[in-house]
Amino acid sequence: MLTNKQRSYLRSLGHKLEPIFHLGKNGFDDNFFKGVNQALESRELIKIKVLNNSDYEAREASDILCKKINCEGVQAIGSVFVVYKKSKDKPKIELPV
Repeated sequence: MLTNKQRSYLRSLGHKLEPIFHLGKNGFDDNFFKGVNQALESRELIKIKVLNNSDYEAREASDILCKKINCEGVQAIGSVFVVYKKSKDKPKIELPV
């Protein structure tokens, strides 16, 4: 569970990121979860865009994704959301205490 200070720090890092995944009309599938999980393992912080033809809102999609792959939702604004998961092998982001 992230503190407000940690969440704020991650939001500042996520601001400059470009979305690397797009959630469209096909919704969630195993490949989507697998790809996001692998990206989180290597990057720790990623941004995902929910397309207009999707059945999900950004907050709803973030909640579903976080529950499925055990990550933390950092921020959801408009059609974009940011998620964080600490890398098991090589942590890159040093969270404030």
